[in-house]
Amino acid sequence: MRAEQFSTAVLEWFDRHGRHDLPWQQDINPYRVWVSEIMLQQTQVSTVLNYFDRFMAALPTVQALAEAPEDEVLHLWTGLGYYTRARNLQKTAKIVVSQYGGEFPRDVEKLTDLPGIGLSTAGAIASISMGLRAPILDGNVKRVLARFTAQEGYPGEPKVAKQLWANAERFTPHDRVNAYTQAMMDLGATLCTRSKPSCLLCPLEKGCEAHMLGLETRYPIPKPRKAIPQKRTLMPMLANGEGAILLYRRPSTGLWGGLWSLPELDDLDDLQHLADQHSLTMGEQQALPSLVHTFSHFQLSIEPWLVQVQEASHHVAEADWLWYNLATPPRLGLAAPVKTLLERAAAVLNAGESS
Repeated sequence: MRAEQFSTAVLEWFDRHGRHDLPWQQDINPYRVWVSEIMLQQTQVSTVLNYFDRFMAALPTVQALAEAPEDEVLHLWTGLGYYTRARNLQKTAKIVVSQYGGEFPRDVEKLTDLPGIGLSTAGAIASISMGLRAPILDGNVKRVLARFTAQEGYPGEPKVAKQLWANAERFTPHDRVNAYTQAMMDLGATLCTRSKPSCLLCPLEKGCEAHMLGLETRYPIPKPRKAIPQKRTLMPMLANGEGAILLYRRPSTGLWGGLWSLPELDDLDDLQHLADQHSLTMGEQQALPSLVHTFSHFQLSIEPWLVQVQEASHHVAEADWLWYNLATPPRLGLAAPVKTLLERAAAVLNAGESS
């Protein structure tokens, strides 16, 4: 199948069957496309829908994002994971406002110089919102092209990635590039899915090498598996007389960077030192059900303990620590498992009050 036939088939399918009502397909501009692309990295469309609308309502422009408190940005991102994305969003917003007058540069190379914007995301911004001819290679497009060409090798390997990029470039048309880019992402998301591709409905069925071989799900070749390391931590939820939980802000770099979290201990014996550090008198201690959270590179088993404490009247809270009021929670960035644990703690404390 020639490149022109490929793009024509994809565009005709998109016009008839593609999705045209997603929030980021309305009122298209570089800011909305950029935010949606960052949110959609390693995240399902169904999950992003509510986050995108809420984010746009709170921060409708790149200027608003640049000027927002970091806690507000992280709060709006809570639950989406991969929080470096949110911090890079704000870094880029500040650069766009300060160096480009609030307008995204109309150049793929300059876009990739901005924090958190890789070549595929830059291509999406340039093609969808600016109409520039720029190929993309996100996870969905990668899967379509790997199957169409029966591409051997793991796409994360430089040689394989180079070949996939060459094919992305070859098939990207010169006309209607904005619609083609959305069509390719849509095709991978709705028909050329990971485990159950709908080949009979696919506009590329007749030219797809993987389909002709009957090996659709073999491609793209998966990354060689390694055993995921297991780690454990104990997270005490120190609850004062008002039902507030002690949280601290994590360092801006590293795991859950910049988010508010529960303290982490190796052992329950370390609890007394934590209490002394904050001039707290400990009372009843209650183990809550453990929680397992999987990161991309390891699995964390969290052992939560709800601990009733009493504050010394003269003690002043340390910097980067605060009492999180469960009844009227402040707008802070929380890691998803921490948010879950706080909800569980609230349920236990409320049940205690009503009994």
